[in-house]
Amino acid sequence: MTMSPNAGRAVRGETESVPDREGLPAAGASPQRETVIILGATGSVGESTLDVLGRHAGRFQVYALSARTRMERLAAQARQHRAHVVVVPDDAARERFERAYGTDLPLPEIRVGDTALAETAADPGGHTVVAAIVGAAGLPAALAAANAGKRILLANKEALVAAGGLFMSAARNHGAQLLPIDSEHNAIFQCLPVKTDAATACAASGVRRLVLTASGGPFRRCHWKDLEAVTPAQACAHPNWSMGRKISVDSATMVNKGLEVIEAYWLFGMSPERIEVLVHPQSIIHSLVEYEDGSMLAQLGQPDMRIPIAHALGFPDRLANGVGPLDLARHGRLDFEPPDYERFPCLALAYAALRDGQGACIALNAANEVAVAAFLEGRLPYTWISRVIEAALEWHGGQAEQALDSLDAVLDYDLRARRYVANLGLAA
Repeated sequence: MTMSPNAGRAVRGETESVPDREGLPAAGASPQRETVIILGATGSVGESTLDVLGRHAGRFQVYALSARTRMERLAAQARQHRAHVVVVPDDAARERFERAYGTDLPLPEIRVGDTALAETAADPGGHTVVAAIVGAAGLPAALAAANAGKRILLANKEALVAAGGLFMSAARNHGAQLLPIDSEHNAIFQCLPVKTDAATACAASGVRRLVLTASGGPFRRCHWKDLEAVTPAQACAHPNWSMGRKISVDSATMVNKGLEVIEAYWLFGMSPERIEVLVHPQSIIHSLVEYEDGSMLAQLGQPDMRIPIAHALGFPDRLANGVGPLDLARHGRLDFEPPDYERFPCLALAYAALRDGQGACIALNAANEVAVAAFLEGRLPYTWISRVIEAALEWHGGQAEQALDSLDAVLDYDLRARRYVANLGLAA
């Protein structure tokens, strides 16, 4: 695992101790307010989380925020929510944050580097950790939160896709409370019998199958071979959801749904054959659970991430989230269709990786991250994303079997897969 030169170093304001934010008690001083750490605060999930938290200032207090690139936005968030701690990747980012933050308020504690990010996820000053960093970069911090027994609101797919067994064991062994905030898994969680969190919500008892819904993205009616000239702007134009660029591309290829199938396998203890995907273009039903007696329970709601986030933040209570009521009469109809695996080859590849095992899932995720980055930078045609993933899975098939039972082992295999993909010339 590669660390930045400044990994783990804390940089403070003018005083040695962390200054109390005006009007807010020091961390841990108020038992009535739940302290929240948001990893990936400037992304769409982070922004939605802060919106919900701002509506319940008497119940929640922002303890720490992290970001990798958008320092000006991070500074605005830290000022508005009076964060005690921020985590940035390097000294240049720290300087940008300080300039943007201004001098009229005391600086929060500024922590620098990857080690500092993982340490903040385990910081006893925070009770709840929102794991919203996109990609494998969020895995060490999410695992640190699980090992620290935190209440984890999980949006980072890679914690389960690349290290599902490791992550779930850590959550169970250390008493972490795991609450999914992906809309699909949160919907399944709501439709399962009484439970305390996802780590204890085994779906096997009385459940026949789980059905994850998918909008089909912007290319639902297009044939794969006609998408060679698709631009990043077209791929990111999701018809229903407002998301970041990488996740938007994942939605267009439906690799995101494949990753969600892998997540559901780990979260709910269901075999791949009992996890299905159903295309539902309106994005009103977010997932369904079918029971052995033929009953199906579904969670419906507006396509707005504040719904699953507020559900998890308040669980077992229900919180107002600013989302308007769902008017089914206005929508008029709800459509469904099976996924076309020729149109969405990445979905079929994800199922294949899940059946093959953890190493294949690591290779799948690593290849997708490299390929999507290359596509967004204009270096790879859209239709080659699936080719890169397929090549990575073929590479994995030729590797000697190895134990992937530690974070270092998982990250090493992830790095090897990325190097292989980069050397293909397809995404270099």
